Amino acid sequence: MTITTLAISGMTCNHCVRAVQAALAAVPGVQSAQVMLEANAARVDGAADPAELVLAVKSEGYDAQVVPG
Repeated sequence: MTITTLAISGMTCNHCVRAVQAALAAVPGVQSAQVMLEANAARVDGAADPAELVLAVKSEGYDAQVVPG
C-alpha cells in the first residue's frame, strides 16, 4: 500500500480537520486518511494520485504540499 504524507497549512481547529479528512477520503483510491492538527499534516493510505489529494485539500480552502518521502 502507498502512503502519502501531506503538509497542510491553514487548519486551526477540529472542524478544519474534519473538513480536510472528508475531502481526502472522497478521493478515488484513498483507503484511509488521518489528519493531524498539531502537526499540520495528513497521512493518506492507498493508491490515490498525490496531485488529486492536494486539489482536494485546496478545494476546502487550505494549502497542501506532498512531503517527499
